[in-house]
Amino acid sequence: MDEKLATKLGILADAAKYDVSCASSGAPKRKAGKNGLGATAPSGICHAFTPDGRCVSLLKILLTNYCLFDCAYCINRRSSNVPRARFSVEEVVRLTLEFYKRNYIEGLFLSSGIARSPDRTMEEMMRVAKTLRRVHGFHGYIHLKAIPEASPWLIEEAGRYADRLSINLELASGASLKTLAPEKNDRTITHAMGQMHERILEARDERRRFSPAGQSTQVIVGADDVKDAAIIRRSARLYGDYALKRVYYSAFSPIPEASVLLPAKAPPLRRENRLYQADWLMRFYGFSADEVADSGEDGMLALDVDPKLAWALKNRERFPVDVNLAEREMLLRVPGLGQRAVERILTSRRHRKLRLDDLARLTAGLKRALPFLVTPDHRPVSLIDRLDLRQRLAEPAQQMSLF
Repeated sequence: MDEKLATKLGILADAAKYDVSCASSGAPKRKAGKNGLGATAPSGICHAFTPDGRCVSLLKILLTNYCLFDCAYCINRRSSNVPRARFSVEEVVRLTLEFYKRNYIEGLFLSSGIARSPDRTMEEMMRVAKTLRRVHGFHGYIHLKAIPEASPWLIEEAGRYADRLSINLELASGASLKTLAPEKNDRTITHAMGQMHERILEARDERRRFSPAGQSTQVIVGADDVKDAAIIRRSARLYGDYALKRVYYSAFSPIPEASVLLPAKAPPLRRENRLYQADWLMRFYGFSADEVADSGEDGMLALDVDPKLAWALKNRERFPVDVNLAEREMLLRVPGLGQRAVERILTSRRHRKLRLDDLARLTAGLKRALPFLVTPDHRPVSLIDRLDLRQRLAEPAQQMSLF
């Protein structure tokens, strides 16, 4: 790689790190032709683990970090004093192919600042994907960041070649977006999400290709004063209205020469973690947005306990539950029991009554679950009523887990 291209890569790969909304779960497998490249199984986000346990990576870069917009929270805003760079379409294609052939990556995540115009930028990103697919027979994963202000035709074309498209909501509050990014509009963003959702459904019905892995979005956390409860409820509406595959939460990072409108320091990283846990409860554990949002205090999720435990502590009258009799939906609400553990319990109890020793083999979270479960040899009447139960089950400051 020549020095000039390496310099661009350093700048534009670093600039892309603030966008976390890249994931490849849900992309269909492709059959490579005789000379095809990159025919891999569906993968996950950059340097992360997929649901089946594989660690995968994507080349994650910006096409350019030049931008017409001056969003206060963005390091690449128009007024920011940062080194600038711009890839050509051919350079991105070359990097993707060379990195793939060296087994560095399984696909591409491409975003961009808005240079010249939304249409011009969207067209160049679309051309990257089109060139990889049509000219080079690339069968790896491609995720493109769609620009809501761009022509619908360009987004339509991009969806023909990308596995997933995403449009960043950026802030959960339209009022905050108007204050911190006055050149952007919440309605424009959600309208573009709605159009993309309609295209995905139409393509599925007509058996043609358009963003087969769906769409996702990103919300910045801590750049404004919006509470966690409002973020959770907004995410639930996005899932319901546009069938998003994922909402990603990105903790605000202080930037040089920041606006006085921004907080002086980043929010606790654990706040981002709690929002992901809350999101997981809504998507996979049967919790409503209101149940999760109301598990905290004053609109904020607790930092010392996860949202499932916080809900259980607020609803102690529903516990303990009998592990041998409880419905699946209630077992999923027991702190310490994940989806796999619940499925193991349901399968095992068909054959015998489960005791504590059995649960110890079925779940690694037994210690957290004990105050909320009844077995033939365990009835935690005194534990569930203990005033210090929260303190006993709170996570150490340095520890983070799913549930």
